[in-house]
Amino acid sequence: MGADRRMGIGDDLAEAALAAELPGRQLRSYPAVLSTESVALGWAREGAPHGSVVTAGYQVSPRGRGGLPWTVDPDRDVCFSLVLRPELPVAREGWIYAVAVTALADLVRPADPADAPAITWPDEVRTARGRAGAVGAWVELGPTGVRWLVLTVFRCDVEGAAGPRAAELARAVRAIEDRLAAEPADVLADYRARCDTLGRRVCARMIPLGPAGPHVTGTAVDVLSDGSLTIRTDQGHRIAVRPQNLGVLDVLAPDEHSATPHDR
Repeated sequence: MGADRRMGIGDDLAEAALAAELPGRQLRSYPAVLSTESVALGWAREGAPHGSVVTAGYQVSPRGRGGLPWTVDPDRDVCFSLVLRPELPVAREGWIYAVAVTALADLVRPADPADAPAITWPDEVRTARGRAGAVGAWVELGPTGVRWLVLTVFRCDVEGAAGPRAAELARAVRAIEDRLAAEPADVLADYRARCDTLGRRVCARMIPLGPAGPHVTGTAVDVLSDGSLTIRTDQGHRIAVRPQNLGVLDVLAPDEHSATPHDR
Protein backbone atom coordinates (compact mmCIF):
# COMPACT_ATOMS: atom_id res chain seq x y z
CA MET A 1 0.00 0.00 0.00
CA GLY A 2 1.08 3.60 -0.45
CA ALA A 3 1.95 6.41 1.91
CA ASP A 4 -1.68 7.49 2.32
CA ARG A 5 -2.58 4.10 3.74
CA ARG A 6 0.46 4.12 6.01
CA MET A 7 -0.54 7.41 7.61
CA GLY A 8 -4.23 6.57 7.87
CA ILE A 9 -6.46 3.72 8.90
CA GLY A 10 -7.44 1.11 6.34
CA ASP A 11 -11.10 0.37 5.72
CA ASP A 12 -10.72 -3.05 7.34
CA LEU A 13 -9.75 -1.45 10.67
CA ALA A 14 -12.08 1.55 10.60
CA GLU A 15 -14.55 1.92 13.45
CA ALA A 16 -17.51 0.81 11.31
CA ALA A 17 -15.73 -2.42 10.36
CA LEU A 18 -14.79 -3.08 13.98
CA ALA A 19 -18.34 -2.36 15.21
CA ALA A 20 -19.71 -4.90 12.74
CA GLU A 21 -17.37 -7.57 14.15
CA LEU A 22 -17.66 -6.53 17.82
CA PRO A 23 -21.21 -5.19 18.23
CA GLY A 24 -22.11 -3.45 21.47
CA ARG A 25 -18.50 -2.92 22.48
CA GLN A 26 -16.74 0.36 23.27
CA LEU A 27 -14.30 1.06 20.41
CA ARG A 28 -11.86 3.80 19.50
CA SER A 29 -10.14 3.82 16.12
CA TYR A 30 -7.60 6.42 14.97
CA PRO A 31 -5.71 7.17 11.75
CA ALA A 32 -2.44 7.52 13.71
CA VAL A 33 -1.34 7.56 17.36
CA LEU A 34 1.87 7.39 19.36
CA SER A 35 0.69 3.94 20.47
CA THR A 36 -2.64 2.31 21.13
CA GLU A 37 -1.36 1.46 24.61
CA SER A 38 -0.90 5.12 25.53
CA VAL A 39 -4.45 5.92 24.39
CA ALA A 40 -5.92 2.90 26.18
CA LEU A 41 -4.11 3.76 29.41
CA GLY A 42 -5.70 7.21 29.48
CA TRP A 43 -9.10 5.74 28.65
CA ALA A 44 -8.79 3.07 31.35
CA ARG A 45 -7.98 5.75 33.95
CA GLU A 46 -11.12 7.59 32.86
CA GLY A 47 -13.22 4.46 33.43
CA ALA A 48 -13.26 2.59 30.12
CA PRO A 49 -15.37 -0.54 30.58
CA HIS A 50 -14.05 -4.09 30.46
CA GLY A 51 -13.52 -5.16 26.87
CA SER A 52 -12.92 -1.71 25.37
CA VAL A 53 -10.69 -1.76 22.28
CA VAL A 54 -8.29 0.81 20.82
CA THR A 55 -6.74 0.43 17.37
CA ALA A 56 -5.01 2.66 14.83
CA GLY A 57 -3.91 2.63 11.24
CA TYR A 58 -0.40 3.73 12.18
CA GLN A 59 1.53 3.70 15.48
CA VAL A 60 4.63 5.82 15.87
CA SER A 61 6.08 3.82 18.76
CA PRO A 62 4.29 0.52 19.45
CA ARG A 63 5.77 -1.35 22.41
CA GLY A 64 5.25 -4.63 24.15
CA ARG A 65 6.19 -6.13 27.51
CA GLY A 66 8.54 -3.96 29.53
CA GLY A 67 8.56 -1.26 26.85
CA LEU A 68 10.37 -3.44 24.28
CA PRO A 69 9.82 -1.89 20.82
CA TRP A 70 7.77 -3.65 18.18
CA THR A 71 7.99 -3.14 14.41
CA VAL A 72 4.42 -3.21 13.12
CA ASP A 73 3.62 -3.32 9.40
CA PRO A 74 0.46 -1.19 9.09
CA ASP A 75 -0.54 -3.08 5.93
CA ARG A 76 -0.22 -6.67 7.12
CA ASP A 77 -0.19 -6.75 10.95
CA VAL A 78 -2.83 -6.15 13.60
CA CYS A 79 -1.79 -4.30 16.76
CA PHE A 80 -4.40 -3.13 19.24
CA SER A 81 -4.97 -2.57 22.94
CA LEU A 82 -7.69 -4.11 25.08
CA VAL A 83 -8.88 -2.76 28.44
CA LEU A 84 -9.67 -5.52 30.93
CA ARG A 85 -10.96 -5.44 34.49
CA PRO A 86 -10.34 -9.03 35.63
CA GLU A 87 -10.79 -10.43 39.11
CA LEU A 88 -7.16 -11.24 39.85
CA PRO A 89 -5.31 -10.95 43.16
CA VAL A 90 -2.13 -8.92 43.23
CA ALA A 91 0.01 -12.05 43.42
CA ARG A 92 -1.36 -13.28 40.07
CA GLU A 93 -1.05 -10.15 37.93
CA GLY A 94 1.35 -11.97 35.60
CA TRP A 95 -1.31 -14.58 34.80
CA ILE A 96 -2.63 -12.35 32.01
CA TYR A 97 0.45 -13.26 29.96
CA ALA A 98 -0.39 -16.97 30.11
CA VAL A 99 -4.01 -16.22 29.22
CA ALA A 100 -3.27 -13.93 26.30
CA VAL A 101 -0.43 -15.90 24.72
CA THR A 102 -2.39 -19.15 24.94
CA ALA A 103 -5.28 -17.40 23.22
CA LEU A 104 -3.02 -16.18 20.41
CA ALA A 105 -1.61 -19.67 19.97
CA ASP A 106 -5.20 -20.92 19.59
CA LEU A 107 -5.60 -18.60 16.58
CA VAL A 108 -2.44 -19.42 14.64
CA ARG A 109 -3.15 -21.74 11.72
CA PRO A 110 0.10 -22.38 9.81
CA ALA A 111 -0.06 -23.51 6.19
CA ASP A 112 1.88 -26.62 7.19
CA PRO A 113 -0.03 -28.52 9.92
CA ALA A 114 3.30 -29.87 11.20
CA ASP A 115 4.39 -26.30 12.03
CA ALA A 116 2.43 -26.08 15.27
CA PRO A 117 2.61 -22.74 17.08
CA ALA A 118 4.97 -22.66 20.04
CA ILE A 119 4.91 -20.32 23.02
CA THR A 120 8.12 -18.61 24.01
CA TRP A 121 7.75 -17.56 27.65
CA PRO A 122 6.41 -15.13 28.61
CA ASP A 123 4.98 -13.14 25.73
CA GLU A 124 5.41 -14.60 22.23
CA VAL A 125 3.91 -17.14 19.85
CA ARG A 126 6.27 -18.42 17.16
CA THR A 127 6.17 -20.74 14.16
CA ALA A 128 8.93 -21.88 11.83
CA ARG A 129 8.48 -18.59 9.95
CA GLY A 130 9.20 -16.53 13.06
CA ARG A 131 7.07 -14.52 15.44
CA ALA A 132 3.35 -14.95 14.88
CA GLY A 133 2.17 -12.86 17.82
CA ALA A 134 3.13 -11.16 21.05
CA VAL A 135 1.54 -9.36 23.98
CA GLY A 136 2.42 -6.74 26.56
CA ALA A 137 0.49 -5.79 29.70
CA TRP A 138 0.29 -2.67 31.82
CA VAL A 139 -1.37 -3.54 35.13
CA GLU A 140 -2.88 -1.09 37.62
CA LEU A 141 -2.98 -2.64 41.08
CA GLY A 142 -5.26 -1.86 44.01
CA PRO A 143 -4.91 -2.84 47.68
CA THR A 144 -6.12 -6.40 47.13
CA GLY A 145 -6.12 -7.04 43.41
CA VAL A 146 -5.91 -5.81 39.85
CA ARG A 147 -7.99 -2.65 39.29
CA TRP A 148 -7.61 -2.79 35.52
CA LEU A 149 -5.07 -3.64 32.89
CA VAL A 150 -4.28 -2.71 29.32
CA LEU A 151 -3.27 -5.65 27.17
CA THR A 152 -1.56 -4.74 23.90
CA VAL A 153 -1.75 -7.47 21.29
CA PHE A 154 0.40 -7.90 18.18
CA ARG A 155 -0.69 -10.37 15.47
CA CYS A 156 1.88 -10.63 12.70
CA ASP A 157 1.23 -10.97 8.99
CA VAL A 158 -2.52 -11.59 9.07
CA GLU A 159 -3.38 -9.71 5.86
CA GLY A 160 -5.33 -12.13 3.70
CA ALA A 161 -4.76 -15.06 6.05
CA ALA A 162 -8.21 -15.09 7.58
CA GLY A 163 -10.20 -12.37 5.83
CA PRO A 164 -10.31 -8.67 6.79
CA ARG A 165 -8.17 -7.63 9.72
CA ALA A 166 -11.18 -6.43 11.73
CA ALA A 167 -12.40 -10.02 11.78
CA GLU A 168 -8.97 -11.23 12.92
CA LEU A 169 -8.87 -8.56 15.64
CA ALA A 170 -12.33 -9.65 16.82
CA ARG A 171 -11.23 -13.29 16.91
CA ALA A 172 -8.25 -12.32 19.05
CA VAL A 173 -10.40 -10.32 21.48
CA ARG A 174 -12.87 -13.18 21.89
CA ALA A 175 -10.12 -15.77 22.26
CA ILE A 176 -8.47 -13.73 25.03
CA GLU A 177 -11.74 -13.22 26.87
CA ASP A 178 -12.62 -16.91 26.52
CA ARG A 179 -9.27 -17.96 27.96
CA LEU A 180 -9.59 -15.41 30.76
CA ALA A 181 -12.94 -16.95 31.73
CA ALA A 182 -11.69 -20.54 31.40
CA GLU A 183 -10.46 -22.76 34.21
CA PRO A 184 -6.88 -21.67 35.01
CA ALA A 185 -5.73 -25.29 35.22
CA ASP A 186 -6.86 -25.90 31.63
CA VAL A 187 -5.13 -22.75 30.38
CA LEU A 188 -1.94 -23.65 32.21
CA ALA A 189 -1.96 -27.21 30.83
CA ASP A 190 -2.28 -25.91 27.26
CA TYR A 191 0.41 -23.28 27.88
CA ARG A 192 2.88 -25.83 29.24
CA ALA A 193 2.24 -28.22 26.35
CA ARG A 194 3.09 -25.50 23.82
CA CYS A 195 5.92 -23.76 25.68
CA ASP A 196 9.24 -24.26 23.89
CA THR A 197 11.13 -22.48 26.69
CA LEU A 198 10.72 -25.43 29.05
CA GLY A 199 13.77 -27.68 29.12
CA ARG A 200 16.07 -25.00 27.74
CA ARG A 201 19.01 -23.36 29.45
CA VAL A 202 18.20 -19.68 29.89
CA CYS A 203 19.35 -16.48 31.52
CA ALA A 204 16.55 -14.25 32.78
CA ARG A 205 17.82 -10.68 32.91
CA MET A 206 15.62 -8.70 35.24
CA ILE A 207 14.51 -5.08 35.30
CA PRO A 208 16.45 -2.81 35.57
CA LEU A 209 18.60 -4.04 32.71
CA GLY A 210 22.33 -3.39 32.75
CA PRO A 211 25.71 -5.08 33.22
CA ALA A 212 25.22 -5.21 36.98
CA GLY A 213 21.49 -5.95 36.84
CA PRO A 214 19.98 -9.00 38.55
CA HIS A 215 19.78 -12.21 36.55
CA VAL A 216 18.92 -15.88 37.02
CA THR A 217 20.66 -18.59 34.98
CA GLY A 218 19.66 -22.23 34.77
CA THR A 219 17.19 -24.61 33.16
CA ALA A 220 13.55 -23.60 32.64
CA VAL A 221 11.52 -26.37 34.27
CA ASP A 222 7.96 -25.13 34.81
CA VAL A 223 5.38 -22.38 34.38
CA LEU A 224 3.32 -21.60 37.49
CA SER A 225 -0.25 -20.51 38.10
CA ASP A 226 0.78 -16.85 38.35
CA GLY A 227 2.52 -16.97 34.96
CA SER A 228 6.01 -17.23 36.47
CA LEU A 229 8.78 -19.31 34.92
CA THR A 230 10.59 -21.63 37.32
CA ILE A 231 14.32 -21.82 36.67
CA ARG A 232 16.45 -24.53 38.28
CA THR A 233 19.89 -23.07 38.85
CA ASP A 234 23.17 -24.98 38.62
CA GLN A 235 23.17 -25.08 42.43
CA GLY A 236 19.81 -26.87 42.40
CA HIS A 237 17.71 -23.94 43.60
CA ARG A 238 14.33 -23.31 42.00
CA ILE A 239 13.64 -19.62 41.40
CA ALA A 240 10.37 -18.25 40.04
CA VAL A 241 10.72 -15.32 37.62
CA ARG A 242 7.59 -13.24 37.10
CA PRO A 243 6.76 -11.90 33.62
CA GLN A 244 6.37 -8.34 34.92
CA ASN A 245 9.90 -8.41 36.41
CA LEU A 246 11.62 -9.74 33.29
CA GLY A 247 13.71 -7.54 31.05
CA VAL A 248 15.03 -10.02 28.47
CA LEU A 249 15.17 -13.82 28.40
CA ASP A 250 18.36 -15.12 26.77
CA VAL A 251 18.46 -18.68 25.49
CA LEU A 252 21.86 -20.29 26.14
CA ALA A 253 23.78 -23.24 24.81
CA PRO A 254 23.57 -26.25 27.17
CA ASP A 255 27.02 -25.60 28.65
CA GLU A 256 26.95 -21.80 28.48
CA HIS A 257 27.18 -19.80 31.71
CA SER A 258 26.84 -16.23 30.45
CA ALA A 259 23.99 -14.71 28.51
CA THR A 260 23.96 -14.47 24.74
CA PRO A 261 21.33 -12.00 23.53
CA HIS A 262 18.32 -13.83 22.17
CA ASP A 263 17.02 -12.53 18.84
CA ARG A 264 13.62 -11.14 19.64
